[in-house]
Amino acid sequence: MNGITNNLRIHEVNAEIKKAPNTNQTGAAASFKDVLNGVQFSKHADMRLNARQIKLSENQLSRVNNGIDKAGDKGIRDSLVLVDNIALVINVKSRTVITAMQQENENVFDHIDGAVIV
Repeated sequence: MNGITNNLRIHEVNAEIKKAPNTNQTGAAASFKDVLNGVQFSKHADMRLNARQIKLSENQLSRVNNGIDKAGDKGIRDSLVLVDNIALVINVKSRTVITAMQQENENVFDHIDGAVIV
């Protein structure tokens, strides 16, 4: 009976996960287009975007996607992507933004092996 109970509980958890709406960097429900474009934001990046009041437009997200594609084509694993005055550190394989900041006079970026300006 315990195995049946565990299977039911796993099914309930999976059902709850499927019901949970996807969210984007503003915390709003993500559109179908956001889900398809593949850019994800880590919890840390989400916090940084909100704290620094950084909003990415559809055009900027599209350019970030293109930058991730270019970085992947060159074999880059972790990239700095510069879009307008916003700097994003992105894990290319998972297409996940790790952190974000406004570009300032002096910044040091470590743990990257490439950069893309879009």
